[in-house]
Amino acid sequence: MAILLYVFVRKCERTPAEEEKFTNLYVKKFFDDITEDRLKEMFSGYGKISSAVIMKDDKGVSRGFGIVNFQSPDDAKKALEAMNGIQLGSKNLFVGRAQKKAERTKLLKHKYKDVFDRRFEKSKASNLYVKNLNVSIDDKRLQELFGRFGQITSARVMCHENGTSKGFGRVLFLSRRSNGSFSWT
Repeated sequence: MAILLYVFVRKCERTPAEEEKFTNLYVKKFFDDITEDRLKEMFSGYGKISSAVIMKDDKGVSRGFGIVNFQSPDDAKKALEAMNGIQLGSKNLFVGRAQKKAERTKLLKHKYKDVFDRRFEKSKASNLYVKNLNVSIDDKRLQELFGRFGQITSARVMCHENGTSKGFGRVLFLSRRSNGSFSWT
C-alpha cells in the first residue's frame, strides 16, 4: 500500500519557486467522523473538485487529515484563503498547500540543518560539563555552586539507576560570559 505524505510550509518560509500554482490542499484538524463526501462538500463552494481523500490508518480510522484536489489553481487558492483557520466545532481547521515528497524533503533538510547548526553553536557557548563531582552533590547544589557565574537554565548531575551520582554533570547557562572563561574565587 502506497502512502502519500504532504507537508505545509508556512508562507513566510517559502521561496519564490514555491509560490507556483497548485491544486492540492492539505487539510487537518478535523474530527474523525468527517467523511470524504463531507470534506468535498465543505470545499465545493470554492470551485470544481477533482477528489477529496481522508487519510486513514491500517484499521480504516481517519488520521485527522486529508487532501482536497481542485481542478483550478485559482479555486484552490481561494479555498485555502477562505477555509484556513475556520472553526469546525471545537477545532480550528488548518488548510495549506500540499507538497510532493521530494519538495518537502528538500525544504525540511534545509530548515532543520539551520536549526541544528544554530542550536549546536548556542549549546557550545553555554554548556559546561563538570566531572569529578563528590557523590554528595545533587542538582540543586550543582546549581548553587555555578550560579555565581551566570544565569543557569539547567543543572543536572548524572545518576545511576539506583539514584547515586556518577560523579559528573552538566550546567547549561543562559548565555556565555563575555570572556568565555570560568574561574573560582
